[in-house]
Amino acid sequence: MSNISETIKADLTSAIETDKLVLPTLPEAALQVREIAESEDSAIGDLVKVISNDTALSARIIRVCNSPLFRGNRAIENLNMAVSRLGMAYTSNLAMGLAMQQMFQATSEMIDKRLRATWQTSTEVAGVCHVLAQHYTKLKPDQATLAGLVHLIGVLPILRYVEDEDMQISSTMLDEVIEELHPRIGAAILKKWDFPKDLQNVPVDYANFHREAPSADYADLVMVANLQLVAGSEHRWAEMDWSAISAFDRLGIDPNMDMNEEEDLNAQMEAAMALLQ
Repeated sequence: MSNISETIKADLTSAIETDKLVLPTLPEAALQVREIAESEDSAIGDLVKVISNDTALSARIIRVCNSPLFRGNRAIENLNMAVSRLGMAYTSNLAMGLAMQQMFQATSEMIDKRLRATWQTSTEVAGVCHVLAQHYTKLKPDQATLAGLVHLIGVLPILRYVEDEDMQISSTMLDEVIEELHPRIGAAILKKWDFPKDLQNVPVDYANFHREAPSADYADLVMVANLQLVAGSEHRWAEMDWSAISAFDRLGIDPNMDMNEEEDLNAQMEAAMALLQ
């Protein structure tokens, strides 16, 4: 590995170990939404009031509610109706996740492209997680969606560092740095953000294909969702023996099943992924 990539790894590792790594903070909208959702005294109207301050976020939540995944007999025309249908827990997790999109932008073209690609992958994984949770587990689809949206959050400080320091590094070497460091950084971010403990481990565990767990969890969902998205490709994960991955057993999913050929399931996954774009 080149000196530049070793420098990046050494600097970031040192910053992590000395607790000096500048971690991103949750967007204000996400913080407000979570505060309301966690308050026992809050009502739907309080959540609507906060979300309505963000026109784009409001529109996306209404669009989610009118999607095939949630659509009822009556079209949703306003945010109050949308929150009432989705419920406070689902709405708050969805809003918190979607509010993070603003963090995945940069000024330099190369880093901006990388951040947008990371967000794109995160939304696709989140969509698949939602459907898998709904069909195969007793895990909460809203938490599953959020797990997918944040499983690559550790990429953010790495790309920020490269941009701020104006590091000249090849795409291949940057991939290696990201793969090695982002899980640990991601877990630190989710801990700092005071995410639920069953989500804090997701960045570290979702690519640990030999992990064992007492029961299905959100890391399992994110792992299988990632695998489904690379199925049939030349990605090295697609070439592994999936029958040896215990996450499939815990989720009750046949590792040999091609979800793209399951018409109803595939349609729902595509709908879920499209919602978060």
